Amino acid sequence: MAQIIWRGAISFGLVHIPVRLYPAISHQRVSFGLLDKRSMDPIGYNKVNKRTGKEVDKSNIVRGFEYEKDQYVVLSDEEIKAANPESTQTIDIVTFVDAPEISFLYLDTPYFLAPDRGGDKVYALLRDALKKSGRIGIANVVLHSKQHLASLIPVGAGLALNTLRWADEVRDIEPLKLPSQSASKNGISDRELKMATQLIDDMTEPWDPERYHDTFNDEIRKLVQRKVKLGKTGTLRAVEEASGEPKKSADILDLTEMLKRSLSGKTKSAKAESTESGEAPTRTGGAKAKPAAKGTKGRTKASASGSAKGGASGSTSSAAKPSARSSTRAPAKKRAAHAGS
Repeated sequence: MAQIIWRGAISFGLVHIPVRLYPAISHQRVSFGLLDKRSMDPIGYNKVNKRTGKEVDKSNIVRGFEYEKDQYVVLSDEEIKAANPESTQTIDIVTFVDAPEISFLYLDTPYFLAPDRGGDKVYALLRDALKKSGRIGIANVVLHSKQHLASLIPVGAGLALNTLRWADEVRDIEPLKLPSQSASKNGISDRELKMATQLIDDMTEPWDPERYHDTFNDEIRKLVQRKVKLGKTGTLRAVEEASGEPKKSADILDLTEMLKRSLSGKTKSAKAESTESGEAPTRTGGAKAKPAAKGTKGRTKASASGSAKGGASGSTSSAAKPSARSSTRAPAKKRAAHAGS
């Protein structure tokens, strides 16, 4: 059973419902601590002056608000506390809205609400009324000395409180360069739209969160268990690599054809498709070697002459840089090597 994190009441009009607040989520993601590899001692952080790099005593640390670059207003703990809203221990419903009106972008942290002593009947009454109306409550609540906007939502046999982001915390999508919402302006035909809709219908199924897993979290936990079993001085085995090669993303040559292939379950590669359609296959190899520049022959003779005078080192340097015409210079290299010996 989760621990109670808040106890108060739901209030709207003259209705007062005593409730207890519980966390609705459990963080399961792995986290890593920083250690000193020589002793396995945890690494801590000291509060230092960023300009001097020297550690600062707690008594000299204050809170400041940066109103301009490198310009601060210092606020005392008392001033900050005075600005906090008074904790009333109530979830004050200020209005009700149709559930679809709340964008998921505004949803923040979910909690469960359970009725407290003597609140079962009015709790059930509010839950059932919200379900029947298709609406959710919008409320103000203070949690952990911080004011929140929240939504009151019926969930199965219970009620959930989901804190909401404030309007200025959600960015506007308008500045993004997005395609027009008109299908004709984007060159989308009715046939393509119909096939895309059919594909979505074919892939639609009931939501089952148990089907999806954080594979990184799972693999890290398996790795940790293997290392624990081997012991500190045990020989650790290499982590098994995933079987098979990673899938290569295919070039989309034709939207209509890709939709057809998705619907029919065909698995032709993009390369085969390109060949059948008469398009030239994409060159994956390196570029042709460029012909030797003018004057190479003269430089080769000079290099061979220098090798004869300087010995084997000159020959080695010259051989390390073959060119497309190296076969015509082979006799010169042999003479240089012979002279060097």
